[in-house]
Amino acid sequence: MFGLTPYERNDFWNPFREFEKDFFKDFSSVNRCRTDIRDEGGKYILECEMPGFNKEDIKIDVNGSVLTLCAEHKSENDEKNKNGEYIRRERSYGSYCRSFDISNIDESAIEAEYTNGVLKVTLPKKTEQQPETKRIEIK
Repeated sequence: MFGLTPYERNDFWNPFREFEKDFFKDFSSVNRCRTDIRDEGGKYILECEMPGFNKEDIKIDVNGSVLTLCAEHKSENDEKNKNGEYIRRERSYGSYCRSFDISNIDESAIEAEYTNGVLKVTLPKKTEQQPETKRIEIK
């Protein structure tokens, strides 16, 4: 005779489990903008991997104390036969957008260069200004 203990089956087979795990893992890494930030004393060096983008596709904006890097590109590859009908048509689209806090950065001296798919942004630190000492003349 069977007891009153509920039967739990932990090995339930889900045909989509492996699909979901691998499928979404691959897509989550597609639009990552891998970035390294180094502290070099008086400045920070930000290096951001942006492969496949042209320099013209990248925008760097400063709004208050936030630096935003955005890049976007589109490409189309159309192949038509002599009647103008599509034989093959492929489109691709890619974009990145990242924001960074630059509250202790001298915004007027930020420099950027893009070489071989890597955007390098130099962020000079603000120099702390010592309060000026003034001698007051007594009259």
